[in-house]
Amino acid sequence: MTKVKFDPFKNLILDKYEQEIEDAIDAGELQPVPIPKKELAMLKKAAENTLKLMKKDENINIRVSYSTKQALRNKAAKLGLKYQTLAGSILHQYANA
Repeated sequence: MTKVKFDPFKNLILDKYEQEIEDAIDAGELQPVPIPKKELAMLKKAAENTLKLMKKDENINIRVSYSTKQALRNKAAKLGLKYQTLAGSILHQYANA
């Protein structure tokens, strides 16, 4: 049995502005700007600290209606996410608002 690789960009829908940027990158009109080593080190440290805070080590079980679960699955698919990831993100945003 072969494992299907998850592609987060498969169902990605870009708005007009995002599509203009994507087209400019593809045409070679935009180039990445190098990040100074000191700033890169600071950003890496910030990412590490964020990941430590975001460590997922708790499970919860909730009961929702079938239609709520399906709507969540549909929204997640449009964003290229798993529905559990989207649900966790929604809960995180609500709890920390």
